[in-house]
Amino acid sequence: MASEMMEMFASTNETPVFIAVDDEKKGCGFLEGGMRKYADGCSSSPVGYIEGWYVEPNYRKQGVGGELVIAFEVWCKQRGLLEVASDTWQDNLISITAHTKLGYTEVERLVHFSKKILS
Repeated sequence: MASEMMEMFASTNETPVFIAVDDEKKGCGFLEGGMRKYADGCSSSPVGYIEGWYVEPNYRKQGVGGELVIAFEVWCKQRGLLEVASDTWQDNLISITAHTKLGYTEVERLVHFSKKILS
């Protein structure tokens, strides 16, 4: 992840990262956001997109994740964006529940395929 972080910081694109810290100033969660030209279920363009979102297990269900999302939504509103989208794996029930509690609506499920082609 270090190389990805360095690439992100060097980029001229707007890719905000919000970091939650506890009372001891230790990181306990983060949200990496961005903008995409479009997203499933959205009618405006561009849209804010939650690219990565994680809260340490001991800090879950305490509002940490919600505060990170709210910070990103404010960032999006300040840039005139009208919608925010996100995604997660279909078996990640913790994430699905968190998104739903924060007012996000599931708009689609996908099945991805791949095939190795041998020469």
